[in-house]
Amino acid sequence: MTYTIEKITTLVGARRFGHRDANIAFLLTDSRSLCFPEETLFFALTSERNDGHNYIADLYRRGVRNFVVEQVPLSYEVNYPEANFLRVADTLKALQRLAERHRDEYDIPIVGITGSNGKTVVKEWLYQLISPDKIVIRSPRSYNSQIGVPLSVWLLKEDTQVGIFEAGISRPGEMPALQTIIQPTIGVLTNVGSAHQENFASKEAKCKEKLRLFYESDVIVYCMDDDTIRRCVSESTLKGELLAWSSKDDKAPMYVHIHIEGLRTVVDYTFKNHLRGQYTIPFIDSASIENSVVAATVALQLDVTPDVLAERMARLEPVAMRLEVKEGQHGCTLINDSYNSDIKSLDIALDFMNRRPDHKGRRRTLILSDIYQSGQSGESLYGEVSKLAIERGVEKFIGIGADLFSHADLIKISEKFFFKTVESFLQSEVFRSLRDEVILIKGARQFGFDRITENLVRKVHETVLEVNLNAVVDNLNYYRDMMKPGTKLVCMIKADAYGAGSVEIAKTLQDHQVDYLAVAVADEGVTLRKNGITGNIMIMNPEMSAFKTMFDYDLEPEVYSFRLLEALVKAAEKEGVTDYPVHIKLDTGMHRLGFDPKHDMEELIRRLKRQNAIIPRSVFSHFVGSDDDGFDAFSTRQFELFDQGSRQLQQAFSHNILRHIDNSAGIEHFPERQLDMCRLGLGLYGINPRNNQTIHTISALKTTILQLRHVPAGDSIGYSRRTVLDKDSLIAAIPIGYADGLNRRLGNRKGYCLVNGKQAQYVGNICMDVCMIDVTGIDCKEGDMVEIFGPELPVTVLSDLLETIPYEVMTGISNRVRRVYYQD
Repeated sequence: MTYTIEKITTLVGARRFGHRDANIAFLLTDSRSLCFPEETLFFALTSERNDGHNYIADLYRRGVRNFVVEQVPLSYEVNYPEANFLRVADTLKALQRLAERHRDEYDIPIVGITGSNGKTVVKEWLYQLISPDKIVIRSPRSYNSQIGVPLSVWLLKEDTQVGIFEAGISRPGEMPALQTIIQPTIGVLTNVGSAHQENFASKEAKCKEKLRLFYESDVIVYCMDDDTIRRCVSESTLKGELLAWSSKDDKAPMYVHIHIEGLRTVVDYTFKNHLRGQYTIPFIDSASIENSVVAATVALQLDVTPDVLAERMARLEPVAMRLEVKEGQHGCTLINDSYNSDIKSLDIALDFMNRRPDHKGRRRTLILSDIYQSGQSGESLYGEVSKLAIERGVEKFIGIGADLFSHADLIKISEKFFFKTVESFLQSEVFRSLRDEVILIKGARQFGFDRITENLVRKVHETVLEVNLNAVVDNLNYYRDMMKPGTKLVCMIKADAYGAGSVEIAKTLQDHQVDYLAVAVADEGVTLRKNGITGNIMIMNPEMSAFKTMFDYDLEPEVYSFRLLEALVKAAEKEGVTDYPVHIKLDTGMHRLGFDPKHDMEELIRRLKRQNAIIPRSVFSHFVGSDDDGFDAFSTRQFELFDQGSRQLQQAFSHNILRHIDNSAGIEHFPERQLDMCRLGLGLYGINPRNNQTIHTISALKTTILQLRHVPAGDSIGYSRRTVLDKDSLIAAIPIGYADGLNRRLGNRKGYCLVNGKQAQYVGNICMDVCMIDVTGIDCKEGDMVEIFGPELPVTVLSDLLETIPYEVMTGISNRVRRVYYQD
C-alpha cells in the first residue's frame, strides 16, 4: 500500500520543505537497511547516542529523496534539490502517528500480544493455525518496540484479513503509544515474568502496564490460574470480554485438561461452556503447552473449527527464533534461517547477511524454497524476491521447489540454479561446488532445509557453544541505560570475547555503534580488522615487537611505562607516523601497570610534549573493588588520585583527552564517576559483577549423550576409581572434557550439568575428551542434549562450585568447541 508524500505530510502534521512528487511504500529508520530508495521515507530518529540526521547526506547519495526530520538541513535547496523534508517536533512520534493513521484504515481482527515470554511463539503458531484460510500480516521476528511496532503495523495491506502484532515494553509509560498504534480487537497476555523487572516497582505494576494494551479491546485472553494476572485484570478498567483460560477452574471460558503421552501432549478443552474438542501437539514442555492453549483460544475466537484446530495443532512446527551463523565447509559461512518463509522475513534475513562485514570478499549466495500463503501471484511474489535479492547484494541464487522452478525466468540474477527438491540439489554439482561463499539458507520447514545445513556445516565436535547475539545487545543496552547522555563506551572483547568469539561479538557491537573495542594484544586486533571491523580498537597489552602491526592496522595501544613510551615514539618516528592516538594508563592502587599519578605526571607530560609521533587520546585507570561496598573508601582514594593525575594531563594539552575509570561494576555503583567514557567487560557477557547475578545469558555450552550404560553398585567410574557407586546406576558418557574447558575439579560429584532439565552429577575423573554423568532416575536417551551451562544453569553456579570467578570458566572454553551464533 502506498501513500503520496502530500498525504503523509497531512497525516503526521508536518511542515513540508521541497516540492517533489513521490509515492511512499517503505519506511526506514536504520540507514544500513536501505533497499528501495525511490519509494522510501526515512525517519531521522534521535537518541542519546545517535542522530538519524547525520545519515541524510549518505542516504540522499544512495537515492533516498524523502525524509522526516526535526531540523531541515541548511541550504537544503542547494544541497538536496530533489528532496522532500517533512519537519516535525518529534520524529519517533511522527512515525508512530503515521502507523496509527494507517491502522485506522482497517476494520479487521487485530490480535495484540504482550507478555514477558512466549509472544513470538504464540504469534507464529496463530499464523500457522489461521493463515491457510486467511491472509495474515504479523510482526516480523520480534518487532515489538516503540520503533518495531509501527514498522510492523505499516505492513498491513489492502487484502489483509487478520493482523497479529507483538508489543514489548521495558519501562512504565511505554504501552499507551503501542496501544494507539495496534488498536487490538483481541488482546493476548501470555504471562508476566522477570524480564525488565528492574524498571518496575513490582510484578503487579508491570502486569498492569502490559494490560494497558487492551484498553479498547473487544476480547482479552489471559491465564486465570496466575494469581497476579487474575488480580490485575480484575483491578483494571478493561472494557472487553474476559476470555480467560484455566486448567483448574472448569467454569473458565476456556477450560483445559492436559495430559502428556510420551513425546506429545493431549489437550481436552471446553470453549465458552458449550464447544468441546481435543487437540494434540508434538511438544511436552510446559511453555509450549501454555502457548498452545493461548493460540487455541484465539483461533477458536476467530472461528477456526475444532476439527481444523485439531488437524493444524498436530502439525505445529517449533519456532526457531534465530538467525544462526555457522562455520561451513570449504571456506563458507552459513546463515541458517528456518524461522518462517515469507517476503518480509526474507528481507530481514537478507539485510542481516548484507550487514555482516566480510573482509574476504566472498560471494553472497541465497538458497531459497518456495514461499507459501503470500497472498500474491507467483509473478508478483518472485519478481519481488528477485528485486530484494539484487538490492541486498545476492550474487548467486539457488531456488528449491516447484513454484520457483516454474518462475525461474523472474529471478534476474545471472548465476542462478533451480531444483524441485532438496534431494536433487544435494546430489547436484551445484551443491558440490559451493566454495568460499556467505550462504543464506532460507526455507519453509516442510522442504527439509535442515538437511542442507547438516551437509554444509563443518563437521567438528558434537559439543557446541551457542551465543545469543541479541542477549549481547540487551546487556549492552542494560548498561547504556545507566550511563549519562554523551558518555562513550569501550567494550572489552579480549580473550576471544571472554570465550564467546571476538569476531562475531565485534560485528554485533560495531553494528550497535559502540565507541571503542578493546583487546589484549595486537594479533587480536588484526583478526578483527581482517574480518571487517572498522571502528576504534584499543590494545590493552601492547608488545614492543608489534608496533608496526599496530600502525599498519590502526590499532591504538595503551601506554603504561616510560620504557614503553620511548620505544613506541621511536618506532612511530621510524615509520613517519605523527599524532598516533594512544591511551595513557595510571596506577591508582591496582599496582599492576601504569604511571604513578603522584610522581610521574610532570615527566610524562614533558616527554609527550617534546615529540609529535603520538598523542594521548584517553587517560584511564582501574578500580580495584568497585563491585564491593567494603572497598568504597579505597575506591574514593583511587578516584581522587586519578582525577588529579588525569586533570593535570588534560591541562597540558589543548585537545580533549577522554577520561575513564568506571568498569561494569563502576557504571552502576559510581554513576558520578562515569566521566567521558566507561569500560564494559563482564557485564556485556551477562554477569552483573555487583551481585554475581545473570542479566541476560549470552551463551550456552551444550553437548549430547553418546552412550548410556547400566552400572551395578560397587563398580567404579573412570580413571583411578575415584567414584565408586553406592547403588545400581544409569551412567551417561558425554563428549566434553578438560581439553574443551570443563574443569577437572567438577568431577567426582562436585559439580553437575542438566539433562532434560534435571541435575546430573559428574562421576569419576573428568577425562580429556569425555566425561561421565549419573542420570539415574532421569528420563533420557542417547542423543539427548546436555547443558553444561546456559539459561537454566548459570555459569556462576560453576564458578561458585570451583571457588573462582565467571571469567575463568568462560575464557576456558577451548577453540575446538564449535561456536554457533544466532540472532532472535
